[in-house]
Amino acid sequence: MNLPPIVALEIGTSRIRAIVGEAREDGCIMVTGLGECDSRGVRKGEIVDFDNALACVRTALHMAEESGRVIINEVHLAMSGGHIKSLVNRGSVPILDPDGEITSEDIAHVMETARAVSLPQDREILHTICQRFYVDDQQGVINPEGMEGSKLALDMLILHGVRNRLRNMVRVVRSVQVDVADVAFSGLCSALAVLSPEDKESGVAVIDLGGGTTDYVVYAHNAIAAAGSLAVGGDHITSDIARGLRIPPAEAERIKLDSGSAIVDLTTRAQKIGLTSEMGTPDRSAKLSDLNTIIHLRMEETFSLLKAQWMEDHLLHSIGGGIVLTGGGAFLKNVERLAEKVFGLPCRLGHPRNVSGLAVATEGPEFAAVVGMVRYGFKTAGKEAPSRSLTGWLSKLFGK
Repeated sequence: MNLPPIVALEIGTSRIRAIVGEAREDGCIMVTGLGECDSRGVRKGEIVDFDNALACVRTALHMAEESGRVIINEVHLAMSGGHIKSLVNRGSVPILDPDGEITSEDIAHVMETARAVSLPQDREILHTICQRFYVDDQQGVINPEGMEGSKLALDMLILHGVRNRLRNMVRVVRSVQVDVADVAFSGLCSALAVLSPEDKESGVAVIDLGGGTTDYVVYAHNAIAAAGSLAVGGDHITSDIARGLRIPPAEAERIKLDSGSAIVDLTTRAQKIGLTSEMGTPDRSAKLSDLNTIIHLRMEETFSLLKAQWMEDHLLHSIGGGIVLTGGGAFLKNVERLAEKVFGLPCRLGHPRNVSGLAVATEGPEFAAVVGMVRYGFKTAGKEAPSRSLTGWLSKLFGK
């Protein structure tokens, strides 16, 4: 089946990225267009200055149009933000067949029941994802159709976010006179881009280290067991450095990228780094160990928050495949070593898999979310995807 190209858009705190992707017969994604620019008007993955964000989105889409030689009329939008949370809801239904045989109608009924969760009025469901079925007291059923039982239950992972914040993201895109065909959680897209079937089967956690947020998805027992976002990212490290060393944020960002490390090397305690002087001020320097201590403390805190949450959910022992880091923050020196130390698990960088075309430009971990959004778009094209609910909400809200 020949499908038209899909344009994926990610409105991040640090960068805005758009790529044009085509589906190949071998399952690979061929990237034929790319647009990228610095982000303004976005903080912690949320719109804080509509006009600035609008200008940046327009620039990125125009660049993607020119490089891909296409006219972009609609995009698939990857969404993030610290307001995105998840919960697990269990639904159960009786089996009414006289012989107790479970049918496809029973499965559809239990899925509908598991989705029926009560949320605060200001929140909207972003995804509903089936985890595992139960037939009577039997756990871990993958496909119950045709089995016999008196009761069918299902655990459903429900991702939800603040309605107005999701809505503002869509409004920015539509203000460029471009439609939003679909939306998905950025962390889910990153996992879709970098994980293999073997990774999911063994259990793995993907942590996307963004400029304003840290998104995560945990696979356990071959299902998505947890997902969400922390409102902590690379800009928090930059802010910590600026305050700690009493330097401007731009200079803090520069030395973080040039000299920063997530691990403090005690052998470099005496080493100094030069600071760019502002006009009229004398040259300054700072200890490299001071810089890296600041970075280490913030990154250690972020990883520890995730570890504590996964331990509370009894997931840490199920992540046999370790930790996979994506996002621009994955380039921070020694961040893999720190993750291994905090989680007590192997860690690696996640690169988008099965990508061709402009592969050199889009194979880095910072492109995981937007490449995964293209893959998500093709995966759900032309069929009703039970894990999606926001598309219908968009139709209702904006009259699509």
